[in-house]
Amino acid sequence: MMGMEVFCNLFLFSFSIMFLVCAWRVVNWAWIRPKTLEKWLRGQDLKGNPYRLFYGDTKEIAKMMNETKSKPMNVLSDEVVPRVIPYFFESIQKHGKNSFVWLGTIPMVIITDPDHVKEVLSKHNTFQQNLADPVVYKLSQGLLKYEGDKWSKHRKIANPAFQLEKLKHMVPAMYKICSEMVGRWEEIVSRNESGELDVWPELKTIAVNVISLTAFGISYETGRRLFELQHELAEHASELRHSVYIPGGRFLPTKKNRRMNGIDKEINTVLKRIIEKRIGAMKEGEEASNNLLDMLLESNFKEMKHHGNQEFGMSIEDIISECKLFYLAGQETTSDLLVWTMILLSRNQEWQELAREEVMHVFGDDKPDFDGLNRLKIVTMILNESLRLYPPVPTLIRIVKEDAKLGNLSLPAGVRLLVPIIFLHHDPEMWGEDANEFNPERFREGVSKATNGKACYLPFSGGPRICIGLNFAMVEAKTALSCILRRFSFKLSPSYAHAPYTGLTTNPLYGAPLILQKL
Repeated sequence: MMGMEVFCNLFLFSFSIMFLVCAWRVVNWAWIRPKTLEKWLRGQDLKGNPYRLFYGDTKEIAKMMNETKSKPMNVLSDEVVPRVIPYFFESIQKHGKNSFVWLGTIPMVIITDPDHVKEVLSKHNTFQQNLADPVVYKLSQGLLKYEGDKWSKHRKIANPAFQLEKLKHMVPAMYKICSEMVGRWEEIVSRNESGELDVWPELKTIAVNVISLTAFGISYETGRRLFELQHELAEHASELRHSVYIPGGRFLPTKKNRRMNGIDKEINTVLKRIIEKRIGAMKEGEEASNNLLDMLLESNFKEMKHHGNQEFGMSIEDIISECKLFYLAGQETTSDLLVWTMILLSRNQEWQELAREEVMHVFGDDKPDFDGLNRLKIVTMILNESLRLYPPVPTLIRIVKEDAKLGNLSLPAGVRLLVPIIFLHHDPEMWGEDANEFNPERFREGVSKATNGKACYLPFSGGPRICIGLNFAMVEAKTALSCILRRFSFKLSPSYAHAPYTGLTTNPLYGAPLILQKL
C-alpha cells in the first residue's frame, strides 16, 4: 500500500508539473509574449491597435474582407487599395506608414519604405517566407521553403528551364491554344458580328491549358483536375489565414485539415505519376521535349552527372514541390494579368487601338513569334501598367528568423513583416498624383526609369527570389493579347460590375462580361 501511495503521489506531482508547464506555455503564447513584443514595437515608434487576447485584429481583418464582397465599386475607378487590402490600408491611414497589426497572437509590421522593402527582399535568409502560413505551407513547398545553399542549388537547377532561349520554343504551343480560344469566341459572336461574353472563365481556361501543355506536356483534362484541386486547396488555406493562428494547428485532425491533406495527397500522386513516366522515358533514350518538366529533369540529370552524386540533384519529392508551385503560380498570375488588362483596355479605347496597331504592324497576319513579341513596346507598357494597378499577389509576408536590424528598426525573431505591394503600386509619393489612374506612358522608358530604381514595383516580388516565371507569364500574356487584338475590339458590358477581390490572387469577383466586336 505504501508503494502504491508513493507512486500515486509521484504521478500527481509529475502531472501537476506538466500541467503548470503547459499552462505557462499557453499563458506565454496567448498573453505574455504578445504584450512583450507590443512594448518592444512601440519602443521603435511603431503604432497599432492594442493586443487583444487570442484574436488580435483577425476578426476585423476577416470582417472587412467580407464586406468588400457586399457591393461593387465605381466601374471607372482604379482606386482599389482600400478594397483589396482594406484593414491594412485603414491601419496605414490611422497609424501612419510605420504601423503594425495583429495576426492573432503575432504582430505584423507593415513595411512601406522602399529602402526597407529592398532590404527585406534581398536578405532572404533573415526575412524568410512564413511556412506557418497555411497558404504557403500547402501551396509553396518548392523553392520558397529552402534556405541557404539548398535554395541556391534548387534555383540553379530550375533556372535553365526558364531561360528566354527555352521559352522561345514554347511560343507556338501558346499561340495554338490562344488561337483556338479566339476561334471559339468568333463562333459565339458570329451571328451578329458582336456579342457579350464573360472572358474571365475563358482566360482561366487558356492559362490552365498553356501551363498544362508547356509545363508538363499533359492534356487539358488532367491539367484541369490539377487546377481544380489546387484551387480548392487555396480556398481552404485562405480561410485559415484569416483565423486565429494556433501553433501546430495545421496538424490537428479537423475536417478542413483532413480535406486539405487529402487534396495534397491526390495532387502529389498525379504529379508523381507524370514525373516518373517522363524520367522512365528519358532514361530509355527519349529526347527531352520543350516543356518545363522535361527541361527541369534534364537540368537535374546534368547536375547529378557533373558532380557524380545524386545528392547534388533534386529528389522526386523536391521536383513535385517545384511542379506544384509553378503550376499554380503559372496559371493564376497570367489569367489575372490578362483579365485586368482586357478590362482596362475596354475602358481605355485609345490604348486598345494603339496596342492593336502595334500588333498588326509587327505581325500582320503572321503567327506571333518570340522575336516579334519582344518588339511589342506599347503592349509591354500596357501589361506593366496593368500589373501596377492590379498586381495578382497584393501582399508579401515574411517572418523575422532571428533578431535583426531593418533600417532604424530593431526587430525581434518571430515578428512578421507585410510588404503591401498594391499599396506601394498606388502610392502618390512614388508615382505622382495620377497614381490611381491608368497611364501606360509612365513605362515608356522601362520599369527602372518609372520607379527611379526604388523597390516600389513588385508584381513578381523582387530581390534574389524574384519570381522565376516572370518571363514565362509575360510571353504568354503578349501571345494571348496579340491573338485577341487582331480579331476583336472589346468594351465593357453594361452588366459588368467592378469588384476586385483577393482570395489567393486578385480577380474580378463577378467575372468580366465584355462586348466583343469582330474585326
